[in-house]
Amino acid sequence: MKVKQIAERKPQHEVATTNPSASLAEVATTLGRMKIGCLMVLDANGAIAGIISERDIVRAIGEKADSCLDQPVSSVMTPTVIACTSDDSADSVLERMTNGRFRHMPVVDDGKLVALISIGDVVKARIAALEEDNRAMEDMIRSATA
Repeated sequence: MKVKQIAERKPQHEVATTNPSASLAEVATTLGRMKIGCLMVLDANGAIAGIISERDIVRAIGEKADSCLDQPVSSVMTPTVIACTSDDSADSVLERMTNGRFRHMPVVDDGKLVALISIGDVVKARIAALEEDNRAMEDMIRSATA
């Protein structure tokens, strides 16, 4: 299964974003309102500047208490973002996410952010593919024994 198929299964195709100067309070409000785990951080030209997740905000609060909520996203975000393409396999993405211990991966094609997938999206797609394979195998066995 390819990343493109995983991204197409998502109910929301638009990637939620913010900018480096937004406050952590603004980001926390957006994450809560949208019920999502991260935002892509884009610079003024629309290029990926980083990613900010719930974990990043919790770490900042743990270190500086709630005084950090006025800080800009750029002070807390993960600036080095590991991305994939639509043509990457689900298995390769799952391996990178597991080894890197992160839950969200942007999908970038031709230098443009086209989607954001979570480890949950990948696992759900893998389970669906396995169930499909099992049904096909059962059908094959039934037809062979009939």
